[in-house]
Amino acid sequence: MDKMMDKVMDKIVEKVENFVVHHGNLEEDLNELRSEWQVLKRREFDVNSRIQVEVQSGQVVKEEVKGWLEDVQKIERDIRDVEERVGTVPYYKRASLDKDVRKTIKEVKRIQERHIFGGGLGIGRAPACGIVIPTENLEGEISTKDEIWEHLMGNKVGMIGVCGIGGVGKTTIMKHVNNDLLTKSRFQKVIWVTVSYPLNVLELQKKVALAMGRTLPEDEEMMRAAALMEMMGRVRFVLILDDVWDNFSLSDVGIPEPTLQNGCKVVITSRTAQVCNYLGCKIVKVRPLSAEESLNLFLNRVGHDVLQVAGLEEILKLIVEECAGLPLAIVVIAGGMKGEGEPNIVEWRNALNDLRQRVKSVNDMEEEIFRQLRFSYDRLRNLEIKKCFLYCSLFREDYELVREGLIEGCIDEGLIHELEKRQDAYDRFDVFLNRLEKNCLLEKTVNHFSDEGFKMHDVVRDMAIKSIGLEVGYMIKAGKKLTKVPNEHEWTIDLNKVSLMDNYISEIPVGLTPKCPTLSTLILSDNPLTKIPESFFEDMSGLKVLDLSRTNIEALPSSISKLEYLSALRLRGCEELKCLPALEKLVALKKLDLRWAGIEVVPQGMEMLVSLEYLDLVCKDLKEILTGILSELSNLQYLAAANDWQSTSVKINLEEVGRLRKLEILECNCDDMKDFNYLLTEFKNFKSFIAYKLLVGKQSYTSDFDDLRYKCRLIISECDIGEECIVLPHKLQHLRIHKCKNIRSSLNKAALLENATELGVCIISDCKETEYVVELDSSLSSSCKPVLDKLENLCLWNLPRLWALVRVEGVATPPRVFSNLKTLYIIRCSGMRKLLPLELLQAFQNLEWIEVDGCEQMEEIIASSNLNASSSDKFTFTFPKLESLWLLRLPQLKSICSAKGVMVCDSIEEIRISNCPELKRIPVQLPLLDNGQPSPPPRLREIWMKEKSKEWWESVVKWDHPNAKNILQPFVRYFW
Repeated sequence: MDKMMDKVMDKIVEKVENFVVHHGNLEEDLNELRSEWQVLKRREFDVNSRIQVEVQSGQVVKEEVKGWLEDVQKIERDIRDVEERVGTVPYYKRASLDKDVRKTIKEVKRIQERHIFGGGLGIGRAPACGIVIPTENLEGEISTKDEIWEHLMGNKVGMIGVCGIGGVGKTTIMKHVNNDLLTKSRFQKVIWVTVSYPLNVLELQKKVALAMGRTLPEDEEMMRAAALMEMMGRVRFVLILDDVWDNFSLSDVGIPEPTLQNGCKVVITSRTAQVCNYLGCKIVKVRPLSAEESLNLFLNRVGHDVLQVAGLEEILKLIVEECAGLPLAIVVIAGGMKGEGEPNIVEWRNALNDLRQRVKSVNDMEEEIFRQLRFSYDRLRNLEIKKCFLYCSLFREDYELVREGLIEGCIDEGLIHELEKRQDAYDRFDVFLNRLEKNCLLEKTVNHFSDEGFKMHDVVRDMAIKSIGLEVGYMIKAGKKLTKVPNEHEWTIDLNKVSLMDNYISEIPVGLTPKCPTLSTLILSDNPLTKIPESFFEDMSGLKVLDLSRTNIEALPSSISKLEYLSALRLRGCEELKCLPALEKLVALKKLDLRWAGIEVVPQGMEMLVSLEYLDLVCKDLKEILTGILSELSNLQYLAAANDWQSTSVKINLEEVGRLRKLEILECNCDDMKDFNYLLTEFKNFKSFIAYKLLVGKQSYTSDFDDLRYKCRLIISECDIGEECIVLPHKLQHLRIHKCKNIRSSLNKAALLENATELGVCIISDCKETEYVVELDSSLSSSCKPVLDKLENLCLWNLPRLWALVRVEGVATPPRVFSNLKTLYIIRCSGMRKLLPLELLQAFQNLEWIEVDGCEQMEEIIASSNLNASSSDKFTFTFPKLESLWLLRLPQLKSICSAKGVMVCDSIEEIRISNCPELKRIPVQLPLLDNGQPSPPPRLREIWMKEKSKEWWESVVKWDHPNAKNILQPFVRYFW
C-alpha cells in the first residue's frame, strides 16, 4: 500500500513540477516563439522573392514550395491564436498555454528547416494555351479525327468519348487534335491529362491544376474540387482525359460541366464505352485500319524499298493481315522487321510463321494485339536488350523514365557484362534504349526539366507483365493503391523481381518472412513505409537490388548486413533515416545512394566497401566525410558529396578525391579557388568526365538557379577572384558567379571565352564591382569567331555597377556575341542606362524572352545613340523569335528604342509593363490589313499591366497607329 502511495505522490509531484516549470517559463518561451517566427518570416520573404523571379522567368512553382508556404500561413494563424490567448487565459491555465507555445516553437523550427529546396523553386515554363505533344503521321484515322474535330468546333456536343480497343490509335488521334487546337484562338486552355488505372482523384486534380499553371490547397477532396472548379470556371477550355478506365463524376473532381454558355469541351479516351456512357459522352468509335491503310502504315515504317525484293510483297501483306488493323501492332512489328537489316524473303517468311504461332489469347487482354507485341519482343534476340525492356515494366503505368535514371537502374541490375568505364555503360544502354524506341516498345518523352526519357505504352506494359513477366518470376504491383504488402503465400520461392513502388504501404507486419532465396530485386520506393521487421530479409539471401527511396523509413534492420550479395542499396529521399547499421559486411555493394536522406554521419564501416562504384552523400545534415574513407574506395566512378543548402560546406578531403582515378561523375564543394584549381589539375580539366557539379566558396542560396538539364555545372560563390583568369572546366554548360570580389568584367579573358564552347547558362549575381559581362579587344578580332555562341540563358541579378553587357575596344569587326541567346534577365542592375547596343543588335536575333526589372537608371532598351538624328527615315529593329517582353519597375525608362525606331516581332505573345511612368510609346509594329487598319500580332495573347496603370495606358502611352489601342484592348489584362 505504501509503495502505491509513493507512486501516486511521485506522479503528483511530477505534475506540480511540470506546472511550475511551464508556468514560470511562459514569458521566456513566448519571446523565443516570437524570435523564431521572425526568422521564419524572413525566410518566407526570401522564398517569395525567389518565386517572383522564377515565375517571371516562366517557371511553375513546385508543389512542395506551395505546401511550405501554406504551412507558414497555417502556423501564423496558430501563433496569432496563441497571442490572443495570452491576454485572456486564466492564471491557472498558463502552464497549459506554455505547453502549446513549446509545441508551436517546435513546429516553427521544423518548417524553418524545410525552407531550402534543391533544384530551384519552379519547374518548366508556365503553360500558355497548352503543350505541343510529339506524335507520328496519321494513317487512316483522318475521318475519325475529323468527326472529333467537328464536335469540338460545334455547339451541340460538350462531352466526347473516343472509344476503341487497346492499340487502335485513340491516343495518337487525340495528340493530333491537341496540337491542332493550339493553333486556334477558340479555346483559352487546352489541357492534356493521362489518367490510367486505377483512377486517383487527387492526382487527377493536381495534374489539371498544374496544366492550368496553378496549385491546389492541401485540403479535403471537396475543398480542392471547389478550388479547381473556381479556377477552371474562369477560362474556356478543352480537357482531354486520356486512358480512362473508371466511372467518375466531373463535379467530384472539380471540372465544370461543358455547356453551350461556357463553351468548354471534355474529351475522354477509353477502351470501354461504359465509361463514356456514364459521363454522357457523344461516342466516337475508333475502328481498325483497312487492309490498304494498314499496308501504307507498315510501308511508311519499314520503307517502301522492300517492295523491290521479288516475292516479298505477298508475304508482307500476310504479315500486315496478322496485325488485324491495329496501328500499334503494325508500328511495333514494322520497327522489329526494320531492324533485321537488308530485306530477305527467307527471313520474312520465317517471321510470318513465328507470328502465326504466337499464343492466341491472354486473360483480360485484347488477343488481337498481344501476339503481335510478343512477336516483336521475341525478335529483339539480344538478351541484354530484352532484360532492359523487362526492367522498364517494373515501374507503374505511365511512369516517365528519365534516360539517366533508367540507365543507372539497368547498371544496378547488372544487365550488361562488366565494363571498365561508366561512360561505356552509358553508351551501351543508349544503344539498347534507342533500339527499343525504334522498335516502338518504348515511347520517347521530355519532362518539365527538358530531360529526355521514355515511357512504356500501357498495352505494351500489359503484355510484358501478363506474359513475359510470369516466365521469369516477376511480381509487379506498382501504383495499385495497396495499403499492405502481399500475403506470405504470394511471395513464392521462384520470385526473381518484385515491384511494390508507389503504393500506400506504411508497415510490414512483424513475423512476415518471405521465403524467396532467388529474389534479386525488391522495389518498395514511394511508400509511406516507416519500419521493416528484422525477420523480413532472413530468407532473401540472393537479394542484389533494394530500393527504399522516398519512404518514411526511420531505421534499417540489422539483418540487412547479412545480405552478402547486395550490390545496390537505394535510400534516396529517406528524410527520416538518420543513421544506418554497420555496412562492412556488404562487400559486394557497388551502389549506395543516400541523396536527400536524413543521415548526419557517414555509415560505419563504409571504408570496407571496396567494390563501391557509386556513392551519393548529398545530405543537408551531413557535416563531414572523415579522412581515410575515400582513399579506400578506389573503384568509385560516381561521387556526390556537394552541399549547397547551407553556407558551411561538407568537409571532404580533396586530396583523397583527387586520387580517385576512375571518377567520371563528381559533385563536391571546394573551399576556395585554390581547391578548385587543384581539382582541375588532378582531373586534367575534367575532359574524361560524364558530368560534374563543382561548388566553390561559401554557398548561399545558389541552388535556386540550379538547372538540372545541364550536367556540367560550376558555381563560384563569395570568392575573391583576383586578377587571375578563371580556367573553365571542359564541357562546362552551367556557370554561376555569386557575390564574388574583384571581378570587374565577369567573363573578361580570352582564354576563358575560348573554353566556354558548351556554356548554355550564365548567371551573375550580387557582384558589386562587375561593370561588364564581356570585354572584347584586339586579341579576339583576328578570327572574328563567335563568342559564347552556345549560351541560351543569361541572368544578371543585383549588379549595381553594371554599365553594359559588352564592352568593345579596338575591334574593327566585333565578333558575334550571344548569337544563340534565348532568354535575357536583367534584374536590379541599378547603374545600367542602355540595354542592347545597336552595333551588336544583330547578334540577338534568337531572343525569345527579355525581362528588365528594378533597374532604376534604365532609360532605353535598344541604344540609339548612333542613329542619324536628322534623318526622317524609320529604323527597323527585328526580333523574329521574341515571345515575351517584360519591363517592370523602370522609373527612368523613356523609350524602348528611338522615336524613329520600330520593333518587328511577329512572334510576340506577351507584353508586361509595370511602373514605367516615363514610357510614352510602345514601338511594336502591328501587321496591317488590306484596308490599312492594324491587326494584332498573330500570336499575341496578353498585354499585362498594373491596375493603377490603367490611366497610363488609356491617356499616356502611344502606338504608331492611331487605332492600335482599340484593336489591342481585348488583350489587355490588369493585375494588382
